[in-house]
Amino acid sequence: MKMKNIPLLLTLSVFIFTSCSKDETVTEQNLTSTETGEETAVAEDLEIEEFVYDGLNEIYLYKADVPVLADNYFNNSAEKSDFLADYSSPEDLFDNLLSSQDRFSFISDNYKELEDSFDGISSSTAGMKFGLGRISGTNNIFAFLQYIIPGTSADEAGLTRGTVFTEVDGQKLTLNNFSSLLDSGTFTINIGYVENGVLVLTDKTATLTHSKYTANPVQLVKTIDMDGTKIGYLMYNSFIDDFDDELNSAFAQLKSEGVTELVLDLRYNGGGSVESAVDLASMITGQFEGQIFMKEQWNEKYQNYFEKNDPESLINRFNKTIRTGETINSLNLSRVYILTTNASASASELVINGLAPYIDVVQVGETTTGKFQASVTLYDSDDFGKEGASKNHTYAIQPLVLKSANAQGKSDYVDGLTPDVSKNEDISNLGILGEPTEPLLEAALNHIFGRAQKAPTAQQKRAEENFKRVGESGMFEPGYQKMYLDKVPEILRRN
Repeated sequence: MKMKNIPLLLTLSVFIFTSCSKDETVTEQNLTSTETGEETAVAEDLEIEEFVYDGLNEIYLYKADVPVLADNYFNNSAEKSDFLADYSSPEDLFDNLLSSQDRFSFISDNYKELEDSFDGISSSTAGMKFGLGRISGTNNIFAFLQYIIPGTSADEAGLTRGTVFTEVDGQKLTLNNFSSLLDSGTFTINIGYVENGVLVLTDKTATLTHSKYTANPVQLVKTIDMDGTKIGYLMYNSFIDDFDDELNSAFAQLKSEGVTELVLDLRYNGGGSVESAVDLASMITGQFEGQIFMKEQWNEKYQNYFEKNDPESLINRFNKTIRTGETINSLNLSRVYILTTNASASASELVINGLAPYIDVVQVGETTTGKFQASVTLYDSDDFGKEGASKNHTYAIQPLVLKSANAQGKSDYVDGLTPDVSKNEDISNLGILGEPTEPLLEAALNHIFGRAQKAPTAQQKRAEENFKRVGESGMFEPGYQKMYLDKVPEILRRN
């Protein structure tokens, strides 16, 4: 599957992007104004390009930045066809219609894979979630495992957090080949680790097999009883709406165990459903039901329409039920600790920003990605919904359609959200997730109990000098660093 406009990050963690949608009705556009009698052929040849242009012209957040997307730019459909025909591919056209402000909109030639990614379904990397680092002085890279999906090939092989590999099937990894090497149905990796800031390779290997799996984003939930205080720990790796029940159950467990502090681990969470983000914020709190969590800002056409006809649709409020109708299990906290890295994006940032006006949000770790926009999936149909989509191709586009602001109007955090307690992950000492000695969790616990934070060790400084972080698993997958709406707006019209 080809993907365009998903950025490669040049820091160890890579980031997310967002998508949003609301149901819309559209009328079909005809390409019938040429004078050659070849209107049908032209229409068929440019079907995908026509769809790409129409979708961005209709609902793109940054439409005003792109002159050619203006409603009156073309004098007739022949001019429009000539313009579309100048591009070598739908991807080329899409790229050239994006605003310079946009780092996250993308086009996909296989919307089934895109839908699977939003549902947490994957077959890539055999269940390994890893970061990528460049070895100093070379073009070679290594992968270090951040966590393993239970029940996958990587889990069965006994791989653990902190394991390092530099080769696949005997070939050294580079930024240019790592993705293709890992695409094989079955592949073998070498096994190593980082010690005292130095990469150590062993003679061990692991042979892994790809198989489709659905990852529960609730990776780990537990209660830590420390010095008479019950502290909840929840690692949540993606805002997937199909797992809202599991998320709510996790909060039921924490509530039953009497936690009075919560450490929410979003360090590898690139985002997902806006509604799931609202629900998560409501689970953390509970005392702000009905108050503003997030305000939406659309392009001029949609903003004007909503303000005039349905202003409440621009507001996302703290609520009391998840989408199934089940009552939310709220902790009613006045403070939450959130662990972040550069890979924390989109809906993860939305939770931090949305909660900030109401409770004390203590961010621990690294600065986040800086994605405050949401997107929506558009299909090639009369109303850009999936029903009635063209049978001639499987293209979809995922344009940014709105930007989010919290109750105090804070938005546009392009450079990310800065931690209150700065703590970089140490690849030579990643620790065990959920254990009080794991460095980021330990930093949160130190803050809770007023203890001094640990300074970086010599080996951590050495590792940071020897290895530069350049990416992570999933960075080329559809839906990477996402924040999306579940359906397109009802006013959508295809002219």
